[in-house]
Amino acid sequence: MSDAHDPHATLTGEHVFWADEAADAVEARNPDDPIVVKGGISPSGVPHLGNMNEVMRGYFVARVLRERGHDVRQVFTADDRDPLRGLPRKLADLDGDIVDLGDVNAGALGRNLGHPYTTIPDPFGCCDSYGAHFSNLIERSADLLGVEIEMESNTALYEDGAFEDVTRDLLADADHAREVLSEYQDKVDETYVPFNPVCENCGKLTETVLSVDAEAGTVEYECTDMDAGDQTIEGCGHRGTATLREGKLPWRFEWPAQWKILGVDFEPFGKDHAEGSWPSGADIAESVLDIDPPVPMVYEWFTLDGEPFSSSAGNVVLVSDVLELVEPEVLRYFFSKNPKKARDFSTERIDLLVDEFDRFEATYFGEVEDASERERALAERVYPFVVDEVDEDRIRLPYTFAAVLGMTEDPELREEIARREGHIPEDASEEAIEAALERVERARTWAERTDNQYNYRIERRTMPDVDVDAETAAALDDLADFIEAEDPDGETLQGEVYETAKRHDIDIGGFFATGYRLFFDDDEGPKLGQFLADLDREFVVKRLRREE
Repeated sequence: MSDAHDPHATLTGEHVFWADEAADAVEARNPDDPIVVKGGISPSGVPHLGNMNEVMRGYFVARVLRERGHDVRQVFTADDRDPLRGLPRKLADLDGDIVDLGDVNAGALGRNLGHPYTTIPDPFGCCDSYGAHFSNLIERSADLLGVEIEMESNTALYEDGAFEDVTRDLLADADHAREVLSEYQDKVDETYVPFNPVCENCGKLTETVLSVDAEAGTVEYECTDMDAGDQTIEGCGHRGTATLREGKLPWRFEWPAQWKILGVDFEPFGKDHAEGSWPSGADIAESVLDIDPPVPMVYEWFTLDGEPFSSSAGNVVLVSDVLELVEPEVLRYFFSKNPKKARDFSTERIDLLVDEFDRFEATYFGEVEDASERERALAERVYPFVVDEVDEDRIRLPYTFAAVLGMTEDPELREEIARREGHIPEDASEEAIEAALERVERARTWAERTDNQYNYRIERRTMPDVDVDAETAAALDDLADFIEAEDPDGETLQGEVYETAKRHDIDIGGFFATGYRLFFDDDEGPKLGQFLADLDREFVVKRLRREE
């Protein structure tokens, strides 16, 4: 494979931002405007965060090309004439709520195996079809991230005749098409025809074409069984005639056909395609369709909490879910990172991603003294692409601090504590304060969703009625003195709680329980030392001294 067609060769590390390299490769082709950046997906199930690679990688390249003065279309194809080959175990409604198959009209799916997605009823009953439902979800996810995409339905393209000429040419030169594909797929034999008609009798797609009249634009077919993984979808045996608008190309031909009819200049895709359908697609584009394939770019997949994304297994998270936890700019930042590196998206430790973004943002504004030259250069180049607008007066509350503020319901108290701890400047605008405090609700949602150490409620306005004996009172006072003098980190403070109980010869478990009652009015709670270290020190000291 030449470097021009090697999807791994697009990114070489010559620029600090990978999208600049991709844009260089596109411009090297001297394309006409509008430049077309494409992504695509078969709407087979829940469009999860991993699927957004198809949108976001193209988004950054499109932004760079527009910055350079080009007119750019970002197109996204829904391969919705594909057949339903199996029943998903999880689905999502238009609000992004994931449900089990048994919670919807699953019979509408079970009766339609082998049918194109756009002829299958929407199991939620809200859209024109199953395919339309999940295409809608993809478009909504892009919109939530501020990305404008032009959705193109393959079904509509076939029905409107957009594929007709390229399909006719392929069928007229079927021997050549078969010869090229046989270099990549063993199952291609002399009976292979690159067209799958939709049976007029049962509505299923079939792979058995009996004869072709390319000039007339028709094929004779028989509706035969279709292999779908470990199951067989039975054909009805009907023999009939289909026009070139009443079927679809197999994927290995459909993908390069999309490049031709849409004029695609750049397309990112996952590493599965890099070693699979991309080599054959590039060859078919040049050898059969007489076009140059687009500039390719392969990206590594990422995992979710250490496991592969899987709609069938339910290991998914939607964009809408994530944006309940972090700001859109944080998620855009995640996708701005080097696509050649595999990463894990951890809902459990999303605080680390937010901290990383906050440092990235602060580096852009020159607020990080120990930032490396590369960090500075990367922030300078990329930061304007991930935010809606550059605002030097923005306020970011540290994420775990925001989670601590979420332990109280009082908005005024939240602001008061944030001011006291120096996270809100005296001259901050009301708009900036309101935006900053929105992170508190997101962090609170994170604490509840993951049930972590911040998923508790603090009794702040009134001190719980806690009876302590003289030794316990002295121990609490000593712990307060230590915190006031040392301002320790969580690990140090946890150890000091133990040592204080030992020095005063009181029961360690009872001492911890007293701490929980003072702060939560409960007998248990999070790891006490770490929790107290996260709280504002003035409040902790006063509460330990039973002053407020």
